[in-house]
Amino acid sequence: MEPVDIGLIVSGGMLALVVLGMRVAFAAGMAGLVGLVWIFWAKFGYAPDQFGKALIVSIKIAGQVPHSKVASQALSLIPTFILIGYLAYYAGLTKALFEAAKRWVGWVPGGMAVATVFATAGFAAVSGASVATAAVFARIAIPEMLAAGYNKRFAAGVVAAAGTLASLIPPSAILVIYAIIVEQDVGKLLLAGFVPGAFSALVYTLLIIGMALIWPRIGPAMKGYTWGERFKSLPPAFPIFFVVFIIIFFIYNPFGGDAWGTPTEGGALGAFVVFTMAMMKGMRWTQLKDALMETAKLSAMIFTIIWGVLIYVRFLGFADLPGAFSDWITALEQPPMLTLVFILLAYAVLGMFMDAIGMLLLTLPVVYPAVMALNGGEFVSAADSAFGMSGPMCAIWFGILVVKMAEFCLITPPIGLNCFVVAGVRDDLSVQDVFIGVTPFFIADGITIALLVAFPVIVLWLPGLAS
Repeated sequence: MEPVDIGLIVSGGMLALVVLGMRVAFAAGMAGLVGLVWIFWAKFGYAPDQFGKALIVSIKIAGQVPHSKVASQALSLIPTFILIGYLAYYAGLTKALFEAAKRWVGWVPGGMAVATVFATAGFAAVSGASVATAAVFARIAIPEMLAAGYNKRFAAGVVAAAGTLASLIPPSAILVIYAIIVEQDVGKLLLAGFVPGAFSALVYTLLIIGMALIWPRIGPAMKGYTWGERFKSLPPAFPIFFVVFIIIFFIYNPFGGDAWGTPTEGGALGAFVVFTMAMMKGMRWTQLKDALMETAKLSAMIFTIIWGVLIYVRFLGFADLPGAFSDWITALEQPPMLTLVFILLAYAVLGMFMDAIGMLLLTLPVVYPAVMALNGGEFVSAADSAFGMSGPMCAIWFGILVVKMAEFCLITPPIGLNCFVVAGVRDDLSVQDVFIGVTPFFIADGITIALLVAFPVIVLWLPGLAS
């Protein structure tokens, strides 16, 4: 049996395990180890006395992955970005940000929900984890929306959907993982997430206002704030924007010349600044311990997924499945853009059965080379490419598209992690309530993805300035 055939069989088995409910990290790690043993045993001619040798070689290869691939400076960004978000919450910066948004935009139809979207977008700029964002605003925004007379399903849906913005707006853990897998510049990818993230928040806002105009009872507007009260709400929220300013300006020097530091150093500096602010605001030891424990739990979950999936990725290399898939994709007699749309639709289906990070880690080693081949290769110029952009720009554009698809998967049933988090935080909401409330936002995400595909300039304008 050819290695590619072994790769297809093992990959099919792994997907079956995931659909049956096994965690992605364990399913991928198991499939990768089994696949490696199978391939090496096949090379030894399936001799019974050679099975042990194939097993030992495979275990050695798999055992090297956790340290050799994860002990990367770039991956240290993930816990620092997550820590920034939790420290900002315990320092009270998140509540201050929501209060400012409420006073400034609460007067529009569905104003409290619109304020939630703006506040989550601001919090996403210092967080990097969608799950953390959804959990924080389920505690802050939903009680206030319910007190204002909002429909509870609508309120829950707003928080679950708006929480996904942390996947796109930098600092984003998923963008960092994408950059490492495809070996692209982390700084440029983080920079590329700003405009699409803001654009996605704008589409959410327009959807909320439209729904509130059609059905006023689901989200009444707020009134009663004077201009003085509005301006008074800005100083407590200013530290959030100060941290964003520090991180981005540290990673990308806007005055020209070399960057002031690496993204990892920028994340560490941002975490230190937020920690200092939290201590100045009187954060207690128990709150600091909670922030560190929550960061450790979420980081451990992400790194466990990375370990398991990278074993599977190592097996894919021996099976040459990425190369075979690229050849098949480029041989299709249809427009490259149509092929790209089908790939994105496949992500929407996969997202119904696995979490966002696991899905990207599993698929990118196979899908990314195929997309780059569709465009004309890694080093193709914009004039000669299928999508009208150079190889590096295509990598950035495709990265934003798949991360946006990962956002979409965070709210789709039956896995929809953000929906489970919101329901878990609120005793008065079931998971079914959250899934019903989040349904209109499927339309908003579909519109956003379609516009990002049709108008790549939305994604590429800012990183183009940094080139």
